[in-house]
Amino acid sequence: MKAVVLMLALPLALSAQAPADTGVRVIRLDEAVKLAEQNAPAAVQARGQLRTSKAQVRSAYAAFIPSISLNASAGRQGGDRFDSQGNLVPYTGNAWQFGHGLGLNVDLFNGGQRIFDVGATKAQVDASSASELAQRYQVALQVKQQFFAVLAAGEAEAAARAQLAEAEQQMATSIAMIHARTATRSDSLRAVIQVGNARLALLNALNSRQTSDATLTRLVGTNYPVTASPADTVAETLVEIDSVELASIVQDAPLVREANATEVAAHASSKAARAPYLPTLSLSWNYSGNRSGDGLGGLSGQYAYQNSLRLGLSYPLFNQLNREEGIVRADVAERNAEAALRDARLTARQNLIQYLGALRTAQEQMEIQIASVAAAEEDLRVQKQRYQLGASLQLDVLTSETALVQARAALIQARYDYRVAKAQLEALIGRDL
Repeated sequence: MKAVVLMLALPLALSAQAPADTGVRVIRLDEAVKLAEQNAPAAVQARGQLRTSKAQVRSAYAAFIPSISLNASAGRQGGDRFDSQGNLVPYTGNAWQFGHGLGLNVDLFNGGQRIFDVGATKAQVDASSASELAQRYQVALQVKQQFFAVLAAGEAEAAARAQLAEAEQQMATSIAMIHARTATRSDSLRAVIQVGNARLALLNALNSRQTSDATLTRLVGTNYPVTASPADTVAETLVEIDSVELASIVQDAPLVREANATEVAAHASSKAARAPYLPTLSLSWNYSGNRSGDGLGGLSGQYAYQNSLRLGLSYPLFNQLNREEGIVRADVAERNAEAALRDARLTARQNLIQYLGALRTAQEQMEIQIASVAAAEEDLRVQKQRYQLGASLQLDVLTSETALVQARAALIQARYDYRVAKAQLEALIGRDL
């Protein structure tokens, strides 16, 4: 626990510095996630699918309401015709025919298919809602991973600058000792090489940070470049994980909820596929008027109106085995949905164990590396003093510098692994820790 407190109180020696380019906007993690949820194509598609599913529910309910149609027509007839004796004579009579009408149609009973369709579409809304939630957290996971990569790149840049400063200081010490004839020329050559390696490490860190910033900008979908705020590194805290509580939460994870709703929808569709084995009872009513006239002015004349009411019963005795094929397809889809639900539950349990293990390992690794960095810094300080007193070789100092560089890199990696493992857990359970 002391190591945890030490990590939280550790000065931000390895954190990223604010970008020198004023055109780059510094954003916090929560802002990056919100931007990505708003702009990411996958998140937009998930919201669109949810809207589509809700529209399908409205359509399923509307199937119980009669369809209403309104029509109007006007036509003109002219030319020649044959009379009863076969002689070709000019057309006589009113050339224009006018009509309009109103019709209502509804299926009173269709084997219960409409009821099953309502159940299937409502379940699909639940599936789309769970999918939208899962997609939001997947987008958030991608953004967090890249956000943490930017922080790691910034920490690597800070570490490279510290490495370069130490190498330059050691080179100055070596040159001074050569002038004092207390060191050999090879010491200064080694120091020059160490400075070159530090400059190369800094260049690689700068390139990595620029690339990470560009990737983060693409994920959040902004027209201006962005970078991660170092404040999210300062505010980083370790979370207490209750594995028993998480095990119960993960059974209601977004992916599990989506698979469960999909299975419910497939079950309702399987019932709907059997509806064609029952007869269909339909009702229709029509009201129409017709008249003829010599011109378009006949639109305002008197019409002859008729109305009709029709009750029909239909039952297909044989439809080329289409009903049987539909049942097979629906049953196969239901079995597939059941298998997918079972696999989703097992996958969620597997990922929970994996992510928890990665989180705890990274947490322990951070504590170890914090102590390793402190030990490496102290060892380098002692070796520098011993070298200045002539009690050790330049090679001992370079070895200590290398050990410190490696310890810093391992700490940066451990911090990144911890952040990602936590984000993976949040994406799995669909809530923030």
